[in-house]
This record gives sequence, C-alpha cells and structure tokens, in this order.
Amino acid sequence: MDESTYWAIGISLLVGLVLLLALKRQRSRAKRLSAQYLEMEGEEERMFSFLHDLGLAIGREPTDGALSRMIVDGVLKVVGAGGGAIYYESSDVGFLNPSYISEKCPPLVGLPDDVLVRAQSDPRALESHLRLARVPLGEGLIGHGISLAEAVHVRDLREYIPKSGQIAGEEGDVSVMLSPLRYAGKDIGVLAVTRLHSEGQFSKNDFAVFRSVAEQSSFAIGNARVHRDANEKKAIEGELKNAAEVQRVLLPKEDPVVAGFRVNGTNIPARIISGDYYDYIELQDGRLGVVVADVSGKGVSAGLLMAMCRSLLRAVSLTNASPSAVLGAVNRYIFPDIREDMFISMIYGILEPADGTMTFTRAGHEPALIYRKASREVEVARPKGLALGIDAGGVFERVTQDMTVKLESGDCVLLFTDGVKEALNEHDEEFGLERVAETFQEAAKMGAEAVVTRVQEAVNAFTCEGAQMDDVTIVAIEKR
Repeated sequence: MDESTYWAIGISLLVGLVLLLALKRQRSRAKRLSAQYLEMEGEEERMFSFLHDLGLAIGREPTDGALSRMIVDGVLKVVGAGGGAIYYESSDVGFLNPSYISEKCPPLVGLPDDVLVRAQSDPRALESHLRLARVPLGEGLIGHGISLAEAVHVRDLREYIPKSGQIAGEEGDVSVMLSPLRYAGKDIGVLAVTRLHSEGQFSKNDFAVFRSVAEQSSFAIGNARVHRDANEKKAIEGELKNAAEVQRVLLPKEDPVVAGFRVNGTNIPARIISGDYYDYIELQDGRLGVVVADVSGKGVSAGLLMAMCRSLLRAVSLTNASPSAVLGAVNRYIFPDIREDMFISMIYGILEPADGTMTFTRAGHEPALIYRKASREVEVARPKGLALGIDAGGVFERVTQDMTVKLESGDCVLLFTDGVKEALNEHDEEFGLERVAETFQEAAKMGAEAVVTRVQEAVNAFTCEGAQMDDVTIVAIEKR
C-alpha cells in the first residue's frame, strides 16, 4: 500500500474514534438527562402529594400543631431537607412560639449556657428548651424571619446566632431555607428547613420549590384558621341562641291578672343575651310585685347576673317585706359574688289592690313616671336609692327609701331602663327623659298596652331604625 492509502486509513480510524467518543458522550448525557427527568418527575409527584395532603388536612379542621407537623414533614420530603420547624406569632406581642420542630432539626436559636450544660448529661433538656422557648421578634434568624420580605437561603446558620447564645456541638454547620408566613396581609409566623453542610447545600431549584411550598403553606394555615374561627363562631352563636331561649323563659309569658290594675311590659335585647329584665311576682292577699332591672354591661356576663338576681328577688320577696327591705336583702346576698366593675340598677314596686296604691323603691334606677288623669300631667318620682352590688349593705339600706303613691282610675305608671332614655339618633342626640315623658303623656289615656307600644315606636322613629345600642325594657301599670 502506498503512503496515501495509509493516511486515508488513519484518518478513517481517527474519525471513527471521534464519532465513538461523541456517541458515548451523547449516551452519557442522555442518561444524565433521563436521571434529571426522573428526579424532576419525582419532585413534582412529591409536590402534588404534599398539596393534596394539605387540602385534606384543611378539610379536617386540624389544630395548629397537627397542621404544622404535616407541613414541616411534607416540606422535608419535597426538598430533601434534614430538619425543619414552624414558629407562630404569639398572642403575647413581640414573640414567636414554636409550633412544631422535627426530630432531626438542629437548634435554630441561640442556647443559654445552662441549657448546654444540662444537655451534656440529659439530651431531653435541649429538646424541652427548644419546644418551649419563645423567640423575641428581631432576635436571631427566627426572630428576624417574620419581618423578611420573602424567603431567604442562609448558607451558614452561625451568622445569625445571637452573641448571647451558643450552638450545640457541630450542628452549627447548617444551611437554612427560611420564609415568613403571611395571610391576607397579616404575619402568621416563620417556616424553616435545614440541611447539614456535610449533606450538601440547597440548590437553586430546591430554593424555588421551598419558596412555592411556603406560599402554599401560608395560604393553607390562614384558610384553616379562618375556617376554624368561623365554625367556632357558629358554635358560640348557637350556644348564645340557646342561652337566649332559656333567658326568654325567665321573662313573663303573659300580662298578670291583678284586681284594679292592668299591667303590660316588653324587653328588647340589644344583643342575643339581655342584661335587662322585668318580672311580675304574685304575693299574698292578691298583691303583685313588679320589677324592672338593668345589669351594667351587656352580653353573657350581664345575662348570668340578671338570672341570679331574678332568682334572689323572687325568693326574698315572698317574705312580704317592704320593697326597700327586699332589695336590701338581695343586695347583701349578691354583693360578695358581683364583680367590682358591675352593678344592678332596679326599681321594685308592690301593687295593693285593696287601696289602689303602689309602694316602690328605686335602687339607682331611672325614675318612675306617673300620669295623672285628672290633671293630664306627668310626675317624676325619684325616691332615693343606691344601685345593688356597690355597697355591702350598711350604706345601701340607709340610703334606699320606699315611696307610696295613690293611683286613681285612669292614672298610669311607666317604668323603663336607660336604653329608652339614652337611645341615640344619627346626630348622637339622646332621646332623653323629656321625650319619654311627652310620649307617655300622649299615650297614657289609651291604656298600658298603648303606652308600651307608643314609647317603643317613638324610640325607633327617633333613632331612624338605627342599631340598638342598649337593651330596652318598658313596663306600664294602669289603674282601672
């Protein structure tokens, strides 16, 4: 063979070798791409599984602790982290509380010297401290985390450990991905996952996935809390409605029958539970006790105190003592059990069919209004008296007085709570005692039922059917 032939064979072999190496590289690259594809496919599957579990968890109304555990354990699988934790903003302003810390999560906060010393002989001391210790906002990585604008990748945890603390052993060689948790513009807490340096740093893809998972976790936590709060509110409203039904049972079901008088009353709560009440108590010799009362405050506490006061009054009034003596006894019983910021204003009267009189006492309550048919004038009756629950007994009994009024045919008495007089219109003006008296004067000649109806209508017209700010109770007593 000549020299040109040898050169041709050599070039052919060289080209074949190059092609062989290129093919080998292509196969190697194809294997890498295939591995990357499988890895991405697995990551995608883990993400979908995480989101699916997240949705199911919200539907089961989990506690914060259960949801936190599910989120942290799920994130660890998705991004391949070694440990993780969630801290939530505390009800104590200025702190974050740990909700869940995974088993292999290294300390993310500085540790006091005494904890490190105890941990050398008892590993549980470290675990107990981490699960109970709250973190001040702005202190260390976790304390700063809630104020971050977005997720961050911290390559060395030791940069964020405060000088006053230490890291346990070699666990400071840790990289962290950390994200604030926010929902509807409000801070919820901080999510963090960790990886030891010996296990490699988090990649850009890991960080992108973590950031997405943190956003979904914030949404899940916020939705779970909204859902839970709505259900709790619904349950409370149901309980309040049941309590309101019980309270309505305590109010008179019908007008009383008492010789020579016609009595009518109503109670309109401002909320579900009323702090006002009125009652009719049948006494000996055909007499009738009439009471209108107002417990300070509103809602459940006022309603409970109202029920207690009603029971005491009914029991004590059976002694047939004077109104002031009855209220004096009720005050002595109730004073030890009433909160310092609460009291009860009350007006209690006894109707005497035999002589057409009404004897009543006023314990810090609105005055009674008396319409005289003969003169067509309204009198304001203000016997002295102290509200129940303010004094243990001595001052109350010395100050509180009885007042007896003789009622002629056609005369009428109006008892009411401050929800009538203090009703506000759109200009923040009070309905006032003068308007109450004027309305009463116009309606009294039409009888007790008309008085209650017209006063209620006048208040509604004055407030333009606006929101009722206080309980309203009205009782009218007409002498036939």
